[in-house]
Amino acid sequence: MPAISSNKPYRIGRSRTGLGLFATRPIKKGTRIIRYFGPLLDCNKEKDDAIENKYLFSLTNRWTIDGSVRANIARYINHSCRPNAESDVKPIKRKVYIVAIKNIEPGEEINYDYGTEYFKEYIKPIGCLCAACVKKRKKLRAEARAEKQRLKARAERKAKKQAERLAQEKAKQAQKAKQDAQAKRKHAARKQLHGGYLSGAGPHKVRAVQRDTALRTRGGQASV
Repeated sequence: MPAISSNKPYRIGRSRTGLGLFATRPIKKGTRIIRYFGPLLDCNKEKDDAIENKYLFSLTNRWTIDGSVRANIARYINHSCRPNAESDVKPIKRKVYIVAIKNIEPGEEINYDYGTEYFKEYIKPIGCLCAACVKKRKKLRAEARAEKQRLKARAERKAKKQAERLAQEKAKQAQKAKQDAQAKRKHAARKQLHGGYLSGAGPHKVRAVQRDTALRTRGGQASV
């Protein structure tokens, strides 16, 4: 790991994505933090154009900085979709500086936006790990969990209502069956009673037999 002078306002440290550059003291907005440097590659030369790595910084259509050299401490600065710094490109001087666009506190990681092309080629396929994207994904996961719980609760309420309706319907059916059974018993009793009348055992006959029996018991004679 490259040595860093103690008078520099940054250090190399462990980051979410591996190594990163962190502020060691307050850095004010607009401060030129560090220079991004390395050998200049001429894209018009086949040999230079064939070089590929993750630290190439394009200055113009022709000139590119190969920042993969160990002495280029700026290469440790990670990408962020909501950065606290930005790259200040000087194409004529063929230089690039990383400048603070916010006040950066000690211990805070220094980061800048690598640009759309780099993001699509290197970062998007594996997923961005910057604090903003991690927070966004965490929020989306929390929202998804909340939505899942809401749908589950809704389904449970619906199932409960259906069960209550089924219970009420069964209770009504049972009550109706009970009433029908009672009605059938009453109807059978009436039918049995009417059947006795039709066979000659109506109420007047029953009373006559009762009077005749009583008179015979007393030794009398029943009147017809």
